[in-house]
Amino acid sequence: LVLPGSVTAGDELAAAVQSTERQLGPLKVAVNAAGIANATPAETMLLEEWQRMIDVDLTGVFLSCQAEGRAMLANGGGSIINIASMSGSIVNRGLKQIHYNTAKAGVIHLSKSLAMEWVASGVRVNAISPGYTLSPMNKRPEVAEQLKVFAAETPMARIATVDEMVGPAIFLASTASSFVTGHDL
Repeated sequence: LVLPGSVTAGDELAAAVQSTERQLGPLKVAVNAAGIANATPAETMLLEEWQRMIDVDLTGVFLSCQAEGRAMLANGGGSIINIASMSGSIVNRGLKQIHYNTAKAGVIHLSKSLAMEWVASGVRVNAISPGYTLSPMNKRPEVAEQLKVFAAETPMARIATVDEMVGPAIFLASTASSFVTGHDL
C-alpha cells in the first residue's frame, strides 16, 4: 500500500492513516523515519534552512505521531517507533549540522513526552537512535570522506546497514517490549 503525501501536512497524514485502516485494519504499529540532512555552519545558516530541517525532521514526526496516535487511542493501543539519531544525544565531530542535531534531540524528547501522555491508553512510543548508517542521507558526496573517519571511530569499525535497524524496530513493535515505553534505543 503506497500513499503519497508530505510529513509536513497533518491533513495528508490523517488521510493516509484513515486509508490504511480502511484497507488493512486497525493501526497497531507505526515507524516514523522522516528525515533530511545537510551541513551548514551556524553563523551562515539561513533561517529558511533551519526551518525546513525542523519542519521535516521534528514537526513531521510530531504530525505523524499525532495522526497515528489518534487511531491507536481509538483502537485501544499500539506501538509508535520514531527514528531519531545518535546526533540527538551527541554532537558529531566535523559535522556542522546544528539544525539536524536539534531536530533529532527533539524527536527523542517528543517520544518520551508522548509515551508519558499516552501510556494509560496503551499506546507505547519509543525512539531508535542509530549511529552512522549507510542510508541515502549518508551516501551524499559531501560526507564520503567523513564516513571513513566515522567508521574508524565506531566500536565495530564500520558503518551500519539500514537492514540492521530492522531488529530493534521489530523488538519495539512486538510484545517482547510490552513494558518498554519512552525509551531511546
